[in-house]
Amino acid sequence: MSIPSQVSRSVGDPVRVSAAVLSAGSRAGAVGSAADPEVSRVLRQATGAHAALMQGDLEGYRASITLGEDFTLMAPFGGRPTRGADLSEARWKSIAGYFRNGRDSSVELVEAYRAADMVVLATIERTHAEVGGLPGQRWSLRVTLVFRKEDDQWKLVHRHADALVPGITLEQAAALTLERDAA
Repeated sequence: MSIPSQVSRSVGDPVRVSAAVLSAGSRAGAVGSAADPEVSRVLRQATGAHAALMQGDLEGYRASITLGEDFTLMAPFGGRPTRGADLSEARWKSIAGYFRNGRDSSVELVEAYRAADMVVLATIERTHAEVGGLPGQRWSLRVTLVFRKEDDQWKLVHRHADALVPGITLEQAAALTLERDAA
């Protein structure tokens, strides 16, 4: 039985699996594909967490995902990586408040990798949401998620996201990577 690689959730809806076929990068039946029950389980966790956070629902996010003690976050807008120890309750509330009115949230599985105690998901997260006070719009992020199994629970230990789904030119990348004058 193959499991679709795209799971979506709308405001107020339970997580549901769409009728989408496996993404081109996934191999039905192969260890690490969306057909793997553990990969599917982790993908559902990630999808539920994504949909909840895009609605500003911190409790829903935490109900879907548990962070490992050594969690690292490389946020889509750059800057220094954040460690789990830096995520105080006030910081979490600030993060949740950054997102509002998310709808049509989905996670497309590009590829999955699995070992006995680790799952890596390469995904594209999509939503329509108000982010950082901007008017609602479509957002697409390329996201890598690393989960580690601890005590029969999959914990998120790393998230790296960027907003480069549509791609940029070499010149745009060069402009983004210029060292800023510290003076």
